[in-house]
Amino acid sequence: MVKEDSEKSSSENEELYEVERIQVDPGQQLLRIDKFLSTRLPHVSRSKLQQAAKANCLEVNGKAVKPNYKVKPNDEIVLFLPYQREEFELLPENIPLDIVYEDEELLVINKPAGLVVHPGHGNYTGTLVNALAYHFENLPARGQDDRPGLVHRLDKNTSGLMVIAKTEFSMAHLAKQFFDRTTDRRYHALVWGEPEAEGTIEGHLGRSPKNRKLMTVFPDGDYGKAAITHFKMLQSFGYVSLVECKLQTGRTHQIRAHFKYIGHPLFGDPEYGGDRILKGTIYNKYKQFVENNLRILPRQALHAKTLGFTHPTKGEFMHFNSEWPEDLKDVLGNWENYAKHRAIE
Repeated sequence: MVKEDSEKSSSENEELYEVERIQVDPGQQLLRIDKFLSTRLPHVSRSKLQQAAKANCLEVNGKAVKPNYKVKPNDEIVLFLPYQREEFELLPENIPLDIVYEDEELLVINKPAGLVVHPGHGNYTGTLVNALAYHFENLPARGQDDRPGLVHRLDKNTSGLMVIAKTEFSMAHLAKQFFDRTTDRRYHALVWGEPEAEGTIEGHLGRSPKNRKLMTVFPDGDYGKAAITHFKMLQSFGYVSLVECKLQTGRTHQIRAHFKYIGHPLFGDPEYGGDRILKGTIYNKYKQFVENNLRILPRQALHAKTLGFTHPTKGEFMHFNSEWPEDLKDVLGNWENYAKHRAIE
């Protein structure tokens, strides 16, 4: 299993490195290390692995090895890769923005589902950052990041509120609020089943050993980063429920991974198992009903409903609320009607 998530560290000359640490399973058969790692690290090409080994950047049990080294059970593997920011030109694009609030220091937007927040991993155009570059000039950026104005993010298919900094001062002020966890972020999620009336989900989140694009919970806390999600039930529809989630931490895929962990994946979530029937009857009519709703909402049913923070210059706590997007609103209405009809029958 993977013992530790990939990490980025900086040397004195600001060169960044990505470090992958993997512990080989006890039952692992002998296998060339480049082949072994190519299955565990799909984002790293085999040629890149071989070059890293040749540069003595691949170690097993503390010693550099070559690409033909055969991994053995319980080996401790450490792979060092230069973290190279992909060079690309940030092109301003006239993408409409749903601006909820704006002043000289910041703006709050309502991000639609399907909009990638920042360029990277094949999405170099059509992102929120491309839109910001078109509508605003000289937005601040943090360090070496090509992410002007961003102090937090939402997944591509999560809709809802985001705050964007327009000045260096606001960037620093808002970033510290997110770091200190003094912001108020509340999400609405439609989940499978019926969780408790309210509760807290705790469990370290780290990259899944089976799929590095997904996050998984490590309850023992020996890997990943601490993550805490508070939730309360808003409405039960029998087979699915609407819950409000309040983030105490803001990890990648936190709500999605946490609710899968407690057995209530988000409705429609294709990556965490919510895009199929998990609760309900065996009747064909019900199957058609669920499949119709999955077509209406072919994404995780997750919306950043409210956002609160202290204004960097005014000093007042500002609180914003957003309406559900149409796809989520339609699906919630369908489930509400379904639950009413079930109660009558």
